[in-house]
Amino acid sequence: MSADLIALLLKASGETIRMVAVSMLAATLLGIPLGVLLLVTGKRQILECTPLNRVLAAVINAVRSVPFIILMVAIIPFTRLIAGTSIGTTAAMVPLTIAAIPFIGRQVETSLREVPYGIIEAALAMGASPFQIIRRVYLPEAMPGIVAQLTTVVIALVGASAMAGAIGGGGLGDLAIRFGYQRFRPEVMLATIVVLVVLVQFIQFAGNQLSRRLNKK
Repeated sequence: MSADLIALLLKASGETIRMVAVSMLAATLLGIPLGVLLLVTGKRQILECTPLNRVLAAVINAVRSVPFIILMVAIIPFTRLIAGTSIGTTAAMVPLTIAAIPFIGRQVETSLREVPYGIIEAALAMGASPFQIIRRVYLPEAMPGIVAQLTTVVIALVGASAMAGAIGGGGLGDLAIRFGYQRFRPEVMLATIVVLVVLVQFIQFAGNQLSRRLNKK
């Protein structure tokens, strides 16, 4: 492997990691509360509010139904407003974050539903407020599952970031298209695939380890 290819791989890998890390952090900060809200406002839940729940569910389903590459193009004006540009790694973070938020919301909701409702009823019987139940019961009990679900989202974002690179988002996807496919250099394509596989394997391993440590059962 030539020195110039190694330099390109390191640069592109750094861009991909930065895109995924920043997007995941922003999406998690918004997605977890969204998932909690989806659960607790549902039927026969601690903060039941059917109209709000239906609106949230409809918006989430709508965003999740849009393919990522179409979403990137559709929100270009919003991306320019937030990032000041529609190309590059910084711009790619905007659609990556927007795509991840509803995904995380649904995943968190699924994990919270696995908490036995008997525990919630016991907390209510002891006079706990809805906020206390969310903070001290729902989230701690569901945290191993939430971490496992977030690991899946991170891996999905790695794939989406590679797709973003195909239309000017930078990172490993951009490297594979511009320096591999367009210049007929199969070694660049192969090296990019290897790096992506290693990155995904590491993310999955780290997520599994963290989930096991949080699981007190």
